[in-house]
Amino acid sequence: MKYSDLFLDFDDTLYDTHGNADIALHELFNELGLNRWFPDPDVFYHEYWLKNIDLWSRYAREEITRDYLIVERFRYPLSFGQGLEPTEAYCREAGDRFLELCSNKPGLLDGAQELMDYLMERGYRMHMCSNGFHEVQYKKLRACGLYDYFDTVILSEDAGFNKPSPQFFEYAFSKSGAKRDTTLMIGDNFQTDILGAKQAGLDTAFYNRFPEYPAPEPVTYEVSSLRELMEIL
Repeated sequence: MKYSDLFLDFDDTLYDTHGNADIALHELFNELGLNRWFPDPDVFYHEYWLKNIDLWSRYAREEITRDYLIVERFRYPLSFGQGLEPTEAYCREAGDRFLELCSNKPGLLDGAQELMDYLMERGYRMHMCSNGFHEVQYKKLRACGLYDYFDTVILSEDAGFNKPSPQFFEYAFSKSGAKRDTTLMIGDNFQTDILGAKQAGLDTAFYNRFPEYPAPEPVTYEVSSLRELMEIL
C-alpha cells in the first residue's frame, strides 16, 4: 500500500454534523420555547446556519476565540426574535444545551461505516484530525460508534493551533508517529483540510460533497462519495 496512515477529518466527512445539529437545533428551539419570539421558526434556523458557517471559518483562521464563537453563534440568531434581548448568560446556556443535544446524536454520512470497516480490515492506521471542541468530539465519537476505529484523536485544542495551520499538522505527525510521505489527508473542507494538508506536504483526498463546485486547484484525489475512497485505498 502507498499509504500506511490516514488523517481523517470527522465533522461532515464521516459524522453528519449538519444533519445531527439540525435535529438538535429544532429540539433546542422547542425546549427554550423560542416560538414566543419567533412567529416564523425558519428565521431562527436560517440566521443560525448563516452565522455558524461564518464563525467556524473565522475560528479556523484563528481570528476569533472559542468563547466568542460559542456566544455569538446564538446571540446573532436570537437577536432576530421579536422582543427578545439575548444576554451573554442566556446565549451560553443555549450553547451548552445545544452541545449536549448535538454530542449524543449518532448519525453518520452515507458510506461512512462501510468505509471505516474497510479501512480497518485493510490495516490502515487512522487518526482523526479536527478543529472541534474537545469535550464534544469524544462524545460524538462514542455516540456514532467510531471511537475504537481511531489510533489517535488529534484536536486543535490539544495542538494549540487550528487546521489549516502548519503547526497543527506538525503536532499531528508528532502525536501519531505518521510519516509525511506515507500519509493521506481525507476531508470535506477545501480550505481547512485540503489546503492545510497540501501546505504541510501531504497527499490529499478531497471529499467533495458538492461536485458541481470542483476543487479550485489540483489535489491528489477528488471523490464525491465515501465509497469511492475504497477504490483508491
